[in-house]
Amino acid sequence: MNAAPRSRRERPAKPALTREGIIAAAVAILRAEGLRKVTMRRLAQELDTGPASLYVYVRNTDELHAAVLDELLGTVDPAPSEGTWRERLERVLTGYTAMLLEHPTLARSALTARPSGPHYLRLVETLLELLQAGGVPLAQAAWGVDLLLQHATATAAEHAGEEPQGDWQAAARALREAPAATHPHIAAGADALLSGTPGARLSWAFQTLINGIERTAVPNLEPADVQNPVSTDVPNPVPTEGQEAT
Repeated sequence: MNAAPRSRRERPAKPALTREGIIAAAVAILRAEGLRKVTMRRLAQELDTGPASLYVYVRNTDELHAAVLDELLGTVDPAPSEGTWRERLERVLTGYTAMLLEHPTLARSALTARPSGPHYLRLVETLLELLQAGGVPLAQAAWGVDLLLQHATATAAEHAGEEPQGDWQAAARALREAPAATHPHIAAGADALLSGTPGARLSWAFQTLINGIERTAVPNLEPADVQNPVSTDVPNPVPTEGQEAT
């Protein structure tokens, strides 16, 4: 005997959509499948809803990726308590780099992502606090934060998911085999060019940047030189009929 049809009213109600829930689901997809799968369509499938419903909470895929990045910034140790201000600053930056290295596709996206959530603000606040604890003037510290995060992000994007590859081996071989007659400086410095562990080189780079930030004043700025990040180009957050959601 066939079972009686089940009324829709008897089905469990779906949890209400929230921005926090959407971001949490996006992070779960990132961890399981990588950033390329973190799309509005895939996320809607995971949440059992339509892509258009998500645009009420997240304008587009770029904003979604930035929100995912901000969520993962919450895993970075915000303020190591021991050590000099330089050591603490380097540990925060190293933790940020390590977080990105765990998510190769996110590391590359982070070069252009613009997070604006609470964890991003906490990270910037921490970096400014540590730089100013070392006596770095506010203007230099402010520009320095951008430089330090840019280097950390670029380093993670370059090495994320890296495996021994023929391209790198070929580049190393080219440096070692460069003839002294035509490339005397490379021939003399080939070993130095290829020396050092990734951790040692990252530490050296951070300390070099910190030293430069500490000692290099920013130019005097006119009011017109202050950047205005507000753009008048606002994308349509909801696809029109017939337009495929990303």
